[in-house]
Amino acid sequence: MRVAWQTCAIAAGSRAAGRIDWIGMSVSSTLMSRRVKLSAPLQGALYMTAAAFFFSIMNYLVRLAAQELEPIEVAFFRNLFALLFMLPWLLRVGRSGLATKRLTGHVWRALLGMGAMACWFYSVTLMPLAEAVALNFTVPLFATAGAALILGEVVRARRWTATVFGFLGVMVILRPGFTEITWVTGLPILAAAFMAASALMVKSLSATESPNTIVLYMNLILTPVSLIPALFVWQWPSMTTLFYMALLGLLAAVAQIALTRAYSVADASAVLPLDYTRLPFIAVIAFLAFGEVPDLWTWVGAGIIAASTLYIAHREMRIARIEDTKPRLTRRAVSQTPRGR
Repeated sequence: MRVAWQTCAIAAGSRAAGRIDWIGMSVSSTLMSRRVKLSAPLQGALYMTAAAFFFSIMNYLVRLAAQELEPIEVAFFRNLFALLFMLPWLLRVGRSGLATKRLTGHVWRALLGMGAMACWFYSVTLMPLAEAVALNFTVPLFATAGAALILGEVVRARRWTATVFGFLGVMVILRPGFTEITWVTGLPILAAAFMAASALMVKSLSATESPNTIVLYMNLILTPVSLIPALFVWQWPSMTTLFYMALLGLLAAVAQIALTRAYSVADASAVLPLDYTRLPFIAVIAFLAFGEVPDLWTWVGAGIIAASTLYIAHREMRIARIEDTKPRLTRRAVSQTPRGR
């Protein structure tokens, strides 16, 4: 079954290569013509679902490529091809696409992304895909803790309780004392911590940088950075594996842009639940391609983590709305205050 899956993927890719321009133009024109008919939450939901699906396909491609190459070398080619697929946009916008006053922030974001990518690529190579994805759902939990401990944001008791509850979901998946816990099982959790730190950097950069510029600088910096460790385990890939990694780079660029678009057109609380479609997506892919079947505890633990992060997102959006209404209420109160004559 795995061979048939890979053969279908190669055949589909080769057939699609000659039509990709026509398809891209058709899809773009269709979306442009229908954009006015789609509400912001629906647009955000479509972007997030697309991002979740593309991320799931990426995990499958990483597993395939890592059967021949070390995961760190796969990471290099992922960055290289993602950068190449961003170049047409850069050529179109010119030097303005590189304009930034926060180069240091981009460097830090890229280094954090390198740590996340290395841990994640090794985790999806060495452990069941669905279990790795479920443990990686802890990114918002780490982000909440990081926002409080590093950025100094106020996180009250309810969100701290939800964060602790979410990490209990991790314990349900790992079941210490009932199953053996190795360093491999810690990789997706460590990747989640790096991803959370990277997300906090993106949140800061988004105040002044466009989504495309953020993605471009990440790939621009990560390509040479990831090449250094890849050289120590270098092996020239076959054409099949090179195809996998080219597709991986394309999907990486598209998924990152879809993700940023989802958060830009709709509230986080509206689109975040759809990020958890990654688990059923990857469960189906892992079953069809590798015969992997996630156990009941993986689904239960993932549900606990998802419920915790959704509650955290709900509380953050509610607090944000309250903070937004305060200035308006203050201005209204001032305008209605009797003035002396």
